[in-house]
Amino acid sequence: MMMDIQAFFHAVLVQDAQALHAFFHEDAWVNWPCTNEHFTLEEYIRANCEYPGDWDGELERATVSGDEIIMACRVYPRDHSASFHAVSFLQIRDGRIASMTEYWADDGPAPAWRQEMHIGRPLNEVAE
Repeated sequence: MMMDIQAFFHAVLVQDAQALHAFFHEDAWVNWPCTNEHFTLEEYIRANCEYPGDWDGELERATVSGDEIIMACRVYPRDHSASFHAVSFLQIRDGRIASMTEYWADDGPAPAWRQEMHIGRPLNEVAE
């Protein structure tokens, strides 16, 4: 399995439909469980490339295990008005994506009920 993970992530961020096609098998599909959506390849590319705004982000982690790539990334509009994290599970066949399942979440503070418990602390305050 040889796939340039960083190039794929860049194509997603810059919403480059032509570049994205090259990373997928023609019969690939994509699931977004958080919003109960299943896409064909063409539907996914349309959803990604027509999503409003100009985007940037960081690939925080990528793990390759056999025919699967697991990616964790942070994505945000270039004006930094919001922030999201996504975890993507890519099934690879012959060096291209056969299927992908992505879980998206809005970044934000802990819920009030947990803040009231006075437990935990912000990740940027934790020495790893």
